[in-house]
Amino acid sequence: MSKLISARLIAILVGLGFVVVVLSAFVSGAYTVATEGMGEETAEHEFHKHPNDYPFAFEGPFGRWDVAQLQRGLTVYEQVCSACHSLKYVAFRNLEGLGYNEAQIKAYAASQTVPGIDPRTGEQTTRPGLPTDYFPSPYPNAVAAAAANNNAIPPDLSLITKARHDGVNYVASLLSGYQEVPAELQREFPDFTVPPGLHYNPYFPNLNLAMAPPLTATGQVTYDDGTEATIPQMAQDVAAFLAWTAEPTLVQRKQTGWPVLLFLVFATVLAYMSKKQIWAAVKPKKRD
Repeated sequence: MSKLISARLIAILVGLGFVVVVLSAFVSGAYTVATEGMGEETAEHEFHKHPNDYPFAFEGPFGRWDVAQLQRGLTVYEQVCSACHSLKYVAFRNLEGLGYNEAQIKAYAASQTVPGIDPRTGEQTTRPGLPTDYFPSPYPNAVAAAAANNNAIPPDLSLITKARHDGVNYVASLLSGYQEVPAELQREFPDFTVPPGLHYNPYFPNLNLAMAPPLTATGQVTYDDGTEATIPQMAQDVAAFLAWTAEPTLVQRKQTGWPVLLFLVFATVLAYMSKKQIWAAVKPKKRD
């Protein structure tokens, strides 16, 4: 009996220990949230901007891909972003989702240079791409990438809109948000400076971004559909394209979700009616 009581006491103490740990973590987190921003004001806190809210066609429960916009975004990526950023999780054959046919995909893949192996010597070489190949990296390794970009390695863009809060709006805002340091910021924070090699962008958390402005002028790229390639237009187009690379089945998932929800509603109603039918003849007993 004494062993049973001891085991129960130990279990109770362990449970109380877990409760104390959880409560302390909750209180600590709540205190951090409540006191965040109550200290000394900084330029980063005062002048950092939240992303703009752009009207992308794929958002919302009935969203659809704007295929023309996705194709324009691919053009921006190919002609601007691919010089520094990779898309290592996207294969050329995946471009079928952008409305390209097999011949177009083969031609596009063949226009790209990908790493290969010389069958005669076994040495590393390059070759024209195949539809099964993935978008190549612009750098052979991370060291080369850092050396070419002021010691900052450009991130892979395959999942970038999933890796950032409000990702698609963040990407579009960041790309079109480069500007001179506001005079108001200089007045309020005279010690604030943009270090050499960095660029002021209010949509970046610490305001100073290593990436130089990639979109610099209207007409920087030429769209096949004749759309004017302004900086905001290019920024939104490539952001939409990167939303597709991060989740190419987004629209299909939404389209599947509605029938599933309707089925669940129907099944719920059917189950309720079945319950009423089965138990209709059963009368509750009266209490004395």
